Amino acid sequence: MAHEAHQSQEIMRAARQSLNEQRLGGRRRSIGRGSAELKTRHYTAKLTRIVVAVVGIVLAAMIAGVVIDGIGFTGLFVAALAVLAAVAVFGRYPRLKPPPQARLNEGDARTMVARTELWLEGQRPALPPPAVELVDRIGVQLDALGLQLEGVGDQPAAVEVRKLVGEHLPEMISTYRRIPGHLRHEPRGDGRTPDQQLADGLGKISGEIDQITRQLAAGDLDSLAVRGRFLDYKYGGALDDRSGEAERPA
Repeated sequence: MAHEAHQSQEIMRAARQSLNEQRLGGRRRSIGRGSAELKTRHYTAKLTRIVVAVVGIVLAAMIAGVVIDGIGFTGLFVAALAVLAAVAVFGRYPRLKPPPQARLNEGDARTMVARTELWLEGQRPALPPPAVELVDRIGVQLDALGLQLEGVGDQPAAVEVRKLVGEHLPEMISTYRRIPGHLRHEPRGDGRTPDQQLADGLGKISGEIDQITRQLAAGDLDSLAVRGRFLDYKYGGALDDRSGEAERPA
């Protein structure tokens, strides 16, 4: 029984180490605090389920040993396999999935930012390197913007900014991803490729987020309201026409 308890402790130590690595970003680091917090809650829940399962298995084995005066080598082996199975299953499932794009703009500002960051992380593997760098930059900017938006509530200016972050930004990336891969590197009518158009668009949004954050910090809501209407006009159909152009045979 002592050997089983020691083995369980070793398994739990390995599980905690693995989950801690994932909570710190796993194979792919978090682009912002919001997405990192979502991951932390997810992996903490996983660790809790593992602990409960392992403790339950060990207690069941101990009780069975007391009742039948020892469970023997076979019982210890079965209990160890059960512990391993519990760690493997609860350590792998449920998986953390990016939120649906349609739900990014739901909830308060902190929730919107966290969901958008997590969604952006899920898009990174499909983006060209310059766009990935911009997405990482935007993730850091969104942390600051989320804090600023919490201070202005549901004022019209804040609603427009939320549309930029929770709707226009994701739609720009989704539109790019709808372009066939072999057409993303071909110059279009303006001489730029869809890859370059995406990087340019993300760069502009990054600049707008920086300006918006500064205006919010200064309390200049009137200027922000004007900028919000401009952004809605400027980015509402971002890349839509270009994606349609790219999908047509050259």
